[in-house]
Amino acid sequence: MDAAAIVEDEVRQKIRAAGIDPIEDPESVRQLVDAVITDYDRRSMVSSLPVLRQAEQTAQDILNSVAGFGELQPLLDDPSIEEIWINAPHAVFVARGGRSELTSITLTEERVRDLVERMLKTSGRRLDVSSPFVDAALPDGSRLHVVIPDITRRHWAVNIRKFISRAHSLQDLVRLGSLSSHAAQFLSQAVADGMNILVSGATQAGKTTMLNCLTGAIGARERVITVEEIFELDVPLRDVIGMQCRQPSLEGTGEIPLRRLVKEALRMRPDRLIVGEVREAESLDMLIALNSGLPGMATVHANSAADALTKISTLPMLAGANISRSFTVPTVASCIDLVVHCRRDRNGTRYVEEILGISGRLEDETIETTSLFRHDGEQLRPNAHAVFENPRLSEQAQSLLQAQGEVA
Repeated sequence: MDAAAIVEDEVRQKIRAAGIDPIEDPESVRQLVDAVITDYDRRSMVSSLPVLRQAEQTAQDILNSVAGFGELQPLLDDPSIEEIWINAPHAVFVARGGRSELTSITLTEERVRDLVERMLKTSGRRLDVSSPFVDAALPDGSRLHVVIPDITRRHWAVNIRKFISRAHSLQDLVRLGSLSSHAAQFLSQAVADGMNILVSGATQAGKTTMLNCLTGAIGARERVITVEEIFELDVPLRDVIGMQCRQPSLEGTGEIPLRRLVKEALRMRPDRLIVGEVREAESLDMLIALNSGLPGMATVHANSAADALTKISTLPMLAGANISRSFTVPTVASCIDLVVHCRRDRNGTRYVEEILGISGRLEDETIETTSLFRHDGEQLRPNAHAVFENPRLSEQAQSLLQAQGEVA
């Protein structure tokens, strides 16, 4: 046994003897590791114990193994890495700058299972043959998704999506080049006016980041209720309540779906409702809430702003056979005011591709829309010929559109 292995074994023994929870109290573990290494160095000088080389690196490796997520911890700590996924024990990938890379990390089947079990320890979520999928949040806010055989062909499929937000406000997006200053001013005023905004885009296009930035324009005295499958939003306000879904227990009971959370949120005196991501029948409950005069925002997967409107008009029909387009389309037209479509190009650059305005009117069962801003390949530009009328559009927002149209 080499020196590092001896030190780690001593650290684990002392942790058990002291009754320390490494995940809950990592600082105590750090102090204990330093103390054990210091003591080991002293003993190795006067005994036959192997000499410990690179003590600092060994201490970090032990901390990762005992109080972190082992071989994956350096990837989690690396701010340039956006996503981590394991296709097989010998195939560990990361996404950096929007591009995937195969790492040199090699695990075993047992080690993958151990790491997943450690990740799920604090989430309260389970993974077994009867429930072969799991979606959970790690302590740092990263989102974990795991699928096990026989759903997968052979190996456990693990995906960790890190929430690395380099933007916390619309101005941050302007600074990063994802949004124009004119569009940021308009969106800020639209949020302040209580307009209902749908953020669309593909996976990893920056929808959640955009939604977080939009919340920065909400009034300081508003009470905001957020509902999500897994906690990802970080609303920069004082009066905020966040709720997430819950998986069923081993007996198949106790599940709390997103649709239930939307209904419960309405009983909590919200001034604004934010739905992290609309996927299924919860879209009906969200539209009903917005149709009652409650301002809100949500995200949806879509290829374009127009597709997002089509999708949000179709998803409510999953709630039951009695829900038809004759109800959903007019409701979407009257509820949704703006669609902000986000895109990520092949180089990994994220930006707003289009801001679509919805007037609330229908033409042959087609929702009337106006493209207010559109990316021309270089930057997001205002539409000089846009004529946008909406009941919730304030004079300030209208004047911003007019001024930007004149500039364009």
